[in-house]
Amino acid sequence: MKKSEYSGIGANIIMLALFLFIMTGKSEFVILSTNDVHASLENVSRLATAVKKCRDTVFTIVVDAGDRWTGNAYVDLAENRLPIIKLMNAIGYDVATLGNHDFDAGQEVLDKAAEHAEFDIICANMKSLGDNLDDIEGCERIVTPEGMAVDFVGVVTSYANGHPDGNDVNFEGLQFEDPQSVAERECEKSNGDVKVLLSHMGDDRDMELAARYDGYDIIIGGHTHAILDTVVNNTTIGQTGRKLKNVGVTRVKMRGSKVVNIEYENIPLHKYEKDAEIDNLIAEIEANPALEVVVGSMAHDINHVGLCNLQTKIIKEATNAEIGIYHRGGVRIIEGLPKGDVTIKTLFDNEPFFSQVHTMSMTPTQLRKLIISKYNDTVNAKESHVVDLYATTPYTIITDENDMAYDVVFPQLVEGKKYRIAIADYVARNYKDLECENEVRLPLLVYELDKAYFEKNSPVRISNEPLQKVVVRKKQ
Repeated sequence: MKKSEYSGIGANIIMLALFLFIMTGKSEFVILSTNDVHASLENVSRLATAVKKCRDTVFTIVVDAGDRWTGNAYVDLAENRLPIIKLMNAIGYDVATLGNHDFDAGQEVLDKAAEHAEFDIICANMKSLGDNLDDIEGCERIVTPEGMAVDFVGVVTSYANGHPDGNDVNFEGLQFEDPQSVAERECEKSNGDVKVLLSHMGDDRDMELAARYDGYDIIIGGHTHAILDTVVNNTTIGQTGRKLKNVGVTRVKMRGSKVVNIEYENIPLHKYEKDAEIDNLIAEIEANPALEVVVGSMAHDINHVGLCNLQTKIIKEATNAEIGIYHRGGVRIIEGLPKGDVTIKTLFDNEPFFSQVHTMSMTPTQLRKLIISKYNDTVNAKESHVVDLYATTPYTIITDENDMAYDVVFPQLVEGKKYRIAIADYVARNYKDLECENEVRLPLLVYELDKAYFEKNSPVRISNEPLQKVVVRKKQ
């Protein structure tokens, strides 16, 4: 990783900037930002063009707010997931923080990626208790040609379980403090002219922090896949969505060492031409014919609900369970699938976590408790107050006027009866209030179950209509 260096701007631009600063005391720079790229390669070469154009005109810092992989088989199945790091190096990123999905492949893979990164990776609220990730620092300073110090602090979200969203095993040997508290503490230590928080804790928590604490000039966020451009308590906050559809552009104007104006804008990357050099790198990464093998087909277009319905059906049938349950966030192709061929790559893109399946016995009372707990979740707010747990058996969540669930109706289940349940690995490991008997983690990868199902049942048909719904009913 590089330390506080910048080589992406020509010497003539630097000299011009210094001359203008000396003559007028005015200067400006730009921060280009991405977040939640999730290994999407579609617009990477367009991003490279945007970065080059910006650096040809003004001092530019390129940053990322986490979740660089998990979502594209060409990256996720590569050794140490290095293709995305190779592309970021080629584009010329300067600094990035960690996202929860950057831990998905384990700490050793993340450590190797950090070693290959030619940009600084920072995360102030993470502490290593061993040798893994112990080189990742919390903050980074970049100095503009005019001598302005831009201080970056990085944080990743942490929940009641003491770590970011993800499987417990991926965070063993690491400690995570509350990101908001750490963000405030590190900001107070900074004497930079401009203070920037690279946050992977979500737009809701970013705005919550800014509302009570005005130490940061800029918060560049991620995690919630929001498209955000706002100002809270004089703090500019931006987030670009997901999968590199947009690039965040923050223009900072200075007079001496004082910030006089900050403007943020999300610019769609489709407006830029592709960069040939980066396109060649992508072509090398995607030269993997094994991923293009067709395993089956869809008989019709399928939306995200249909994919969730299909996933519950697959794990139910594969385990001879009576009910299959899968979480909405575990089905990653949110735009659905078109009619036609399904490839190995498609299956990995939809299930990039190498998840397994758990079986267990549960009564309707226990299912009800689990579903209500998740619907009313106060920790993962973006996952609450929606149908999160899809199932092969229909059910209705009953909420009060304040959208708080208090009952679940199962029209096809018998109260008191124990049902054999097949449930997603992530739900079994991480959801609160899951009470069951006879739990077994099966040595079955969800990806392999999906592949076998398509090979046997294509062309696949599944309903796009939800089996679950929410009804508001005044509590008696």
